[in-house]
Amino acid sequence: MDIRHLAPEELTDTVSDRRTVASETVYEGYIWDVRRDEFELAEGADVLRRDYITHPGAVSVLVLNDDDEVLLINQYRRPVGMTMWEIPAGLLDVDGEDPAQAARRELLEEADLRAGRWDVLVDFHNSPGSSSEANRIFLARELSDVPGHERHERDGEEAEIHGVWVPLEGAVQAVLAGRLNSPAAVVGLLAAHAARADGYRSLRPVDTPWPGHPELR
Repeated sequence: MDIRHLAPEELTDTVSDRRTVASETVYEGYIWDVRRDEFELAEGADVLRRDYITHPGAVSVLVLNDDDEVLLINQYRRPVGMTMWEIPAGLLDVDGEDPAQAARRELLEEADLRAGRWDVLVDFHNSPGSSSEANRIFLARELSDVPGHERHERDGEEAEIHGVWVPLEGAVQAVLAGRLNSPAAVVGLLAAHAARADGYRSLRPVDTPWPGHPELR
């Protein structure tokens, strides 16, 4: 492997033009499917095969109040058998809804809050070796409560959701101590802590393009 020095401004993930030889859905699930692709890394190279989860993508919301506290919600997650502290989040599964609209909806549905200021905080892929899921985390500030008659009625796993306000510094310490494991919470909290260092001037506008999402390029 050739290892060289690179300027920070040159660091960027890029969309690849690797040739797809064949693609089929091998499993259809309740929320997402499994696709099998055959592809070449280079023209004439051996054909490789990979199975992966096709995912509509998701948005998450790092909610920050005027006291420099973040909102964390507690929710049960069956695959890992844990009740986890997370940030509000949800799937991009509504036709015609852009990521910013979805984030506003999730904040209302899961936290009974609206925000007057929105910025893009950070983008990431949960598990790019096994899933197409892309996640965009927004920073929401200038908060107001949703009136009782407009609040979403939560059911299923969401029926047990409850929230707490925690100082940003304390939440970051919990991440570094290994007490918080939700990927969006870990990424969002560390990103917010880093962004705060320059007064949030590095944040991107809410409508910034999202080339990391396979369906939004």
